[in-house]
Amino acid sequence: MNDHPTISFLSDYGHTDEFVGVVRSVIRQLAPETAVIDVTHEIPAHDVRAGGLALARAVQYLAPGVVLAVVDPGVGTARRAIAVEVGDGEAVFVGPDNGLLAPAVAMVGGATRAFELTDGAYQLAAPGPTFAGRDVFAPAAAHLSVGVAIEDLGSEIDAHGLTPAMVPITRIEEGALIAEVLWTDRYGNLQLNVDPDEVAAWGDRVGLRFDGRTRTGIRHHTYAEVKTGEIGLVVDSYGLLSIAVDRSSAAEELRLGTGAEVQLVPLDDDAPEVGVATPVTLREKP
Repeated sequence: MNDHPTISFLSDYGHTDEFVGVVRSVIRQLAPETAVIDVTHEIPAHDVRAGGLALARAVQYLAPGVVLAVVDPGVGTARRAIAVEVGDGEAVFVGPDNGLLAPAVAMVGGATRAFELTDGAYQLAAPGPTFAGRDVFAPAAAHLSVGVAIEDLGSEIDAHGLTPAMVPITRIEEGALIAEVLWTDRYGNLQLNVDPDEVAAWGDRVGLRFDGRTRTGIRHHTYAEVKTGEIGLVVDSYGLLSIAVDRSSAAEELRLGTGAEVQLVPLDDDAPEVGVATPVTLREKP
């Protein structure tokens, strides 16, 4: 009987090469009864922060078990390969110690123990050091899923000394809330690192400043309520404020993307709405 019958797998491998299939096949051979759930493999290449944020968004909905996450631009270097126990063993996160795991680990209450994956008995013989997903992380996840104790995989390390996440927080400057676009979803909605409570007292109209431009954002409960020509502010499924437009891409219309700074400011009740009725003509930035 499997101790952790599910492995949830996230990576930046994509599906052009064989990497995802090889990792899944390694797991299949070592843990044939374990279910593997593909969270996503379309994290932008080498983007540790994007992978960490995606994992944090997903983690509270993942089946209990092992979480295997690989976005590893430092593969083959001195960065550590780790297994992090949470909930006194309810789940284990496996991946590189580069900040990728940290947001999700924090989301579920923090690490109870952590181990560096150093025991070669639970790894594949590697022809080279550049595919740790296949040779180190997949075997560790598979062995954990079938009941191998986490302490058997290597030496214990300080759980408080793991590489922290790189997640931006908002700040106030000269009356403006300085925010950042955390994520652009496939519909072009722009998720901000803004808790809706931070702007709750400002009413339904919020000023938006970005890239030298000023717009008015209108708060709505659902995407469907955003009217044609409006810039909507909607609390998304992860509880954060998102910028949206009516059945189109806010990212394309506003020429904004992940990582962009957006300033939110309160508006006077009689202030005119700015930039909500004129169709946007797309063009390249100068």
